[in-house]
Amino acid sequence: MQEFTAFFNGEWVPYSEVKIDPFDRGFLMGDSIYDVERTFDGKIFRLRAHMERLYRSLQYTRIDPGLTQEEMAEVTEEVVRRNESLRPPGGDWSVRQVVTRGRSPSYSQGMPMEDMSPTVIVTALPIDFGHARYYEDGAAVVFPTARSYSANSLDPKAKHYSRANFVQAQLQAADIDPNAYPVLLDQDGNIAENVGGNFMIVSGGAIRTSSDRSILQGISRMTVFDLAEQLEIPVVEEDLQPYDAYTADEAFLTNSIYQLLPVATIDGRGIGDEAPGPVSKRLLAAWSELVGVDIVDQALQATR
Repeated sequence: MQEFTAFFNGEWVPYSEVKIDPFDRGFLMGDSIYDVERTFDGKIFRLRAHMERLYRSLQYTRIDPGLTQEEMAEVTEEVVRRNESLRPPGGDWSVRQVVTRGRSPSYSQGMPMEDMSPTVIVTALPIDFGHARYYEDGAAVVFPTARSYSANSLDPKAKHYSRANFVQAQLQAADIDPNAYPVLLDQDGNIAENVGGNFMIVSGGAIRTSSDRSILQGISRMTVFDLAEQLEIPVVEEDLQPYDAYTADEAFLTNSIYQLLPVATIDGRGIGDEAPGPVSKRLLAAWSELVGVDIVDQALQATR
């Protein structure tokens, strides 16, 4: 049986051979940066924007991957090409880059200024469309008590794997609803972000979202801004509290795998008259036209 191919520290290897040293700082301390894209009909969506964010995160954490941004983009496109013959019918790829600071020579957590060789991994694996049913019925969101990191300690604009607070958020949300998506608040009680994406509401005819002071600068979030301008839907960036979400006309999540996922309930409260609401439907239709794939139909077909 043919196996997926991955890029691992300069070599092309079977995915099963990608293994992290237990003393790698990415494993010991979450000292690592990553990014995730997806393909549509085998073509990577907004790769340049993802690469720019990846390298901003690397610059912020002072990790040198040993590859230029252009070289990382070339490796990413090559990993898709090498796996394309294994793409499931009607399916697409989830593509991921992971860069850790590497292993300390002293076999301990070491210090970040030590001379280390980074671990660099690029993979392409089939998308799991387990979220498909939420396009029709809407997802559940829970506001957990776990908070997002303060920008004073670790700026959320960097896409990193130091995520113990996200784990707590997932556990707390699962206590209420095993299928719920947790959306964290920031240190001031404002709505921040989901564990794997951004959160937006529709109220007063406008799309409203938190400013990027305490959230990841999502590529899908930026795509919503672009599509909203095209559709002449106002977008407002402002501090939002749970009250604003509870009283919204619509709510949705965005990330690179599902693009836009309508939300039906928040903390058990129904949101708006229906999910997906009219703005969510318009955005999903425009997004499908942009990428040349019916996003909803592809996901639903993959789960039937």
